[in-house]
Amino acid sequence: MDSLAKIRDFYINKNNYYYTQLVKHINLLLNKKGSVLELGCGTGYVLNKLHGIAKTGIDISQEMIEISKEKYSGIEFVCTEKPETLGKKFEYIIVSDTLGYLSDIQEFLGTIKPLFERESRLIITIHNHIWNPILRLAESFKLKMPYVHENWLQQSEVINLLNLEEYQVISHSRKVLLPIYIPFVSNFINRYIAPLPIINWFCLIEIIVARLVPLQKDYSVSVIVPARNEEGNISKIINGVPNMGNGTELIFIEGNSSDKTYEAIQSESEKYLGEIDIKYFKQNGTGKKDAVYKGFEKATGEILMILDADATVKPAELKKFYAAISKGKGEFIYGSRLVYPMEKEAMQTLNQIANEAFASIFSWIFNQRITDTLCGTKVLFKSDWESLKSDIMSFGKNDPFGDFDLLFGAYKGNLKFLEIPIKYRARDYGNTNISRFKNGGDLLKMTFKAAGRIKFV
Repeated sequence: MDSLAKIRDFYINKNNYYYTQLVKHINLLLNKKGSVLELGCGTGYVLNKLHGIAKTGIDISQEMIEISKEKYSGIEFVCTEKPETLGKKFEYIIVSDTLGYLSDIQEFLGTIKPLFERESRLIITIHNHIWNPILRLAESFKLKMPYVHENWLQQSEVINLLNLEEYQVISHSRKVLLPIYIPFVSNFINRYIAPLPIINWFCLIEIIVARLVPLQKDYSVSVIVPARNEEGNISKIINGVPNMGNGTELIFIEGNSSDKTYEAIQSESEKYLGEIDIKYFKQNGTGKKDAVYKGFEKATGEILMILDADATVKPAELKKFYAAISKGKGEFIYGSRLVYPMEKEAMQTLNQIANEAFASIFSWIFNQRITDTLCGTKVLFKSDWESLKSDIMSFGKNDPFGDFDLLFGAYKGNLKFLEIPIKYRARDYGNTNISRFKNGGDLLKMTFKAAGRIKFV
């Protein structure tokens, strides 16, 4: 590696457009205030361009590290073959275009585990194996830095190695169809053409985001119940919500009902005083999203759960969600009403068609299967909510329910998605608070905006 140190920056400058694109797509995955470690940092170019307030670079080449230290102040550079001995943990561990140099990738993935916390993310970039002949040709014409490969793994092979070492893959994507700069043409192709189905298979950069599977543990839980005109369902909710983990609090946010929902919450809460931890508040704003977010702010539990007050999902189902998140199977866990057969009249035909259409669009945007975007039952850690909420708000004010806000925010925050099928029941009391066509139009606008921020970048 020392032999490449003196020519590395020459080839980076020669292929500046490629490296600009690489940095851009990694930065889209980073929190600007996070701690970043790059394993195989070379001469520090990529690390210097990445977001982060505390950055560390490691390389096995002393020559590379010396060049990095001379060029970039404010970044810690260390020459070592044992990054696990750093004695620190990082929010982001970057392994960019480095796996090909390693003789045993599985062993490497095992040795870096001490660098991880629950929230830590491993971001790996590799080259699409389809490009192998082109890149070899570019090397022969001295258009690209010589690359001494120990291996050339496909994306599926890297994912398999991650699974073997108890990492969970959060997302995988392909970027950059044209890695050389042609004014106007390159940016247009890479932003608008490269994400399209089939064409995307031929992109050069493959990005994998993963996390280390955490150990199972118990947590405290807050169940948020937004309730408007649900007087007849309050008793069912209170009697049905199970006690989970280290304790469960039930938080009702009443939304200026025209019936006696608030009075029902008060009277039912008094019956269970000292037995069930129940809190209730009146909503200041309007809409389900506003109620849910107020509940999040009032919650004291480590895990936040949303349960609709219409009782179309039995409260007992929450046990499944708690088991999944406490065992580390996911971080953003949502219900799907479209797997099991649902009760007659539980969902109108137009609603089901719209739900299935949105699910297909989201599956394409996220590059993972989503079967239901609008199920009200959703679960995440409060610490993740605190990290995500500023970015969630940036998607706009079109979402009246908060479901799309949370989905887009969780994806942008690199949370591990998990879908749990639930039995969807018809209402026993009251009428839906949804305005189908108006709300559907608002959600469609938000979907287009999110596609621009996630897919066409």
